[in-house]
Amino acid sequence: LPMAAADPRVLALAAQVTESREQDIPLLLLNLKGILSSPSLGCEESKKIKQDIYDYGLTQYCLLVLRQDHSRLRGGWATAAQLAEILSHCCVGLEMKEDPEEFYKKFLPSAIDNLLVLGKRLQARFIRAIKDKEKQDFLHWFQTVTDAICWLFGGHIQLAACVLQNDCFLQLFITDDVETAVIMMSVLHNILRINSSVFLQVDKVTLHSVLDELVYKLSSTTNPAVGSAATKLLLVVAKLSKQLVQLLTARYKGLKGLLNKQWTGKGFDRELNQLLDVLYLEQSSGKGEMQKQHQAACIIQAVWRGFQTRKRLKKLPQAVTTLQRSFRAKREQELQHLAKQKEDEALKLQMQLQRQRAMRLFHERQLALLERVHASQVNKYMEEMEDKSALTIQRFWRGYRARRIFHQQKQSLKEYKAAVIIQRTACKFLEKRRRRRPLSPWKEPRGLTDEQRLALQQKVDDYIKLHPASQMSEEMSKELHMQAQERLAQFLLRSRLDQRAAQRRETLLAQVNTDVELLMNAPGLAETTDKDIGVFVSRSVPVATKARQSHNTMLKYTRWPWWKKLGDEFMEDDVIPDEALNTELETLFIGGRK
Repeated sequence: LPMAAADPRVLALAAQVTESREQDIPLLLLNLKGILSSPSLGCEESKKIKQDIYDYGLTQYCLLVLRQDHSRLRGGWATAAQLAEILSHCCVGLEMKEDPEEFYKKFLPSAIDNLLVLGKRLQARFIRAIKDKEKQDFLHWFQTVTDAICWLFGGHIQLAACVLQNDCFLQLFITDDVETAVIMMSVLHNILRINSSVFLQVDKVTLHSVLDELVYKLSSTTNPAVGSAATKLLLVVAKLSKQLVQLLTARYKGLKGLLNKQWTGKGFDRELNQLLDVLYLEQSSGKGEMQKQHQAACIIQAVWRGFQTRKRLKKLPQAVTTLQRSFRAKREQELQHLAKQKEDEALKLQMQLQRQRAMRLFHERQLALLERVHASQVNKYMEEMEDKSALTIQRFWRGYRARRIFHQQKQSLKEYKAAVIIQRTACKFLEKRRRRRPLSPWKEPRGLTDEQRLALQQKVDDYIKLHPASQMSEEMSKELHMQAQERLAQFLLRSRLDQRAAQRRETLLAQVNTDVELLMNAPGLAETTDKDIGVFVSRSVPVATKARQSHNTMLKYTRWPWWKKLGDEFMEDDVIPDEALNTELETLFIGGRK
């Protein structure tokens, strides 16, 4: 409980606030202004009254009232501004000895938050106001609240960082309104004046936001008041630390040009010149390091250019050779194109002349015939000529159509014949395989169990009793045993040889199938490349020699006169007689294998 020797006015006001309604409390709290501003109070008495006001909860009441929307309460925003001033005066000069953490860690930061929120509301209503009287009132109340904030963190220096890092302060500071912007810059100037180290303690996001807004105000407005306040703030910031000067010169490259061009001769040249001197001094101090970096970059560039030049000179002969080769190839291609074009034109002209000559001869022959034919036979003669002409045209057209259809079906006919041959070969191979019974490999007999061994021994004994064997000498037994062993060895050897032969036949058949598929998919001579030719070239000299001889024999056969080919009328064009080729199939090379 508070001490008994409390101020009677504070006791009476606390009793009235406790017994009054909620909407009457703001007007009652305004009486604290008269109590605090009493002329008879000394320093100690003032501290005692502020302590009593805090102990009886009147300061907490002021804090709670500031959180409300004053547009709906009695007294309105004027009462809120006066209560903000009263709250700041009650907190400044108050020294808490009992429970200081509650006051310094919770109450004062909460008071700062409520004052900034109140200032944000007043700023928004000032911007939206239309009438001059309303704008003046809201601007006055906003000025009162900001003065209360400055008075509060002036009495408690630790609150400067709390104000600067508050989101509401940044929202108040970032505005396009001239009057409120100047007031907020004055608040920031007071913060830096009271606690200059706070600007070095805030986080980079807040620091960059404040500096960005100051530079933006310098670049976006021409108002001398805004320019003067922003310039003074930047000068204060530049004087705080060399690190901040480096940040200004590095982050805002055109700041010096902007200050020189836009704000010279606006009434604050002294502060402007000081700021420019600081910025130019930092730039000149950084020139030495910049010059070293520039020289190093020049050396690196010179070495790189020399390397590139030497590399280009090494490649120059090859490039010239390539250029000449491509130029000669292009010129040869152009010459061939021109020659072909001339030949086409000459052929076209020759055909046109032949056609004209043929037409002239035809007309002359027709006129000569008409002179010889009787007049009554002319129509009959013309009809006969038309019929002959129609038959000739039809004959040529049918021949052309038949040849075209034949050429279209020739490839499919070859594929059909190849499929028939492959199917016939596969069927023969499968039939031979079905007829042949492959011998199973030798497997050792499984071991007998005791029961099986006894049963088998019993059967053997019974058989011997029923069929007594003739007596055989030991030599005959050994000879018979040796013969059985030899026959068994021969049988096993023959079975192994047959198995290897069967495996070899399967391998050869798979090779034949692969080679047939390669031959079927081989491109035509017009589309053949060196890579395709390499697939059908043998690496074995005897096989290549044999293939060359077979090819020469086939070429000779194609060049035979007609009387040597009598009897081959029904032979297909792509079939060559065996006696002409005499090719050994076992040494034929197909697809790069022997």
